[in-house]
Amino acid sequence: MGHVLSESQIKTYRDNGFLVAEGLLDGDLVDRARRVVDDLLSGPGLNSVAETEPGDASKARRIWAPTSRDKVFAELAEHPVLLDAVADLIGEDLVLQYSKLNVKAPHVGSVVEWHQDFAYYPHSNTDLVAALVYLDDATRENACLRVAAGSHRKGLLSHEVDGYFGGKIVSLDGVGVAEATVQDCPGPAGSVVFLHPLVVHASEQNRSDRYRRAFIPAYRASDAFPLYYGPHAAHNEPTAKLVRGKVSKTARTEAGDWRLPLAAAEFNSLFEIQEGAHLRSGHKAATGYFSHEVDSDAPAGSAL
Repeated sequence: MGHVLSESQIKTYRDNGFLVAEGLLDGDLVDRARRVVDDLLSGPGLNSVAETEPGDASKARRIWAPTSRDKVFAELAEHPVLLDAVADLIGEDLVLQYSKLNVKAPHVGSVVEWHQDFAYYPHSNTDLVAALVYLDDATRENACLRVAAGSHRKGLLSHEVDGYFGGKIVSLDGVGVAEATVQDCPGPAGSVVFLHPLVVHASEQNRSDRYRRAFIPAYRASDAFPLYYGPHAAHNEPTAKLVRGKVSKTARTEAGDWRLPLAAAEFNSLFEIQEGAHLRSGHKAATGYFSHEVDSDAPAGSAL
């Protein structure tokens, strides 16, 4: 268990709520992961393993729990260098909370609206971090991540639309986040963007002819416990796994009021609720969420 991040990098994360660590992971392992993704995306039954683009069912936009799909993603999520870096940010006792693979297909790549991860998964404290591992070179042209620097210091911001959790921040200005703080997070394949759970971030449509795929394992300190077990959040817990250190027998709490993500209707994915599809269809979309993959007959206006 060594220190991977410098004091300057850790300070950057603390000050800005994110850190881009270029070339952090081994190129051969990243290449293997990219080949596995190629196979997943080209194989039969894509909609059984992925949430597909609403305008083109032949293209995926997200694969949930890739660590359950192939061992290469488990190797990445538990890579000593990555765990060392996460430990530098939130301590040695680490739980792998969930994993996902965001797929930005060329000329499609669904938009991810401004949001904070903590809005979806509030916990007893904010020692959580998502590690966005670029599997392809990421630039503004193919929709690298965009982050509002310092926004994590503003606390949990409103993600409501028409009085219910809408999974997005409708306007940065409306929640006091200045457009001038927004920074692009480009990086070559193998780079990792570490995200504080309260930092505001988004990504645009991929307008290039290149993929921008990112594997995202999310971690939490072992003494950070979920405050909300609604359908879209509870499916993380059966596979949450201690990956370093020891299990906590106590929940460490931070002072504050955390809004719960109570939506107007159940939803399966960030894309679905940000686009309002959970209200239009009256049932949850197919996303490949394993045991969580069930249709809901609940009317669109019913609360959780």
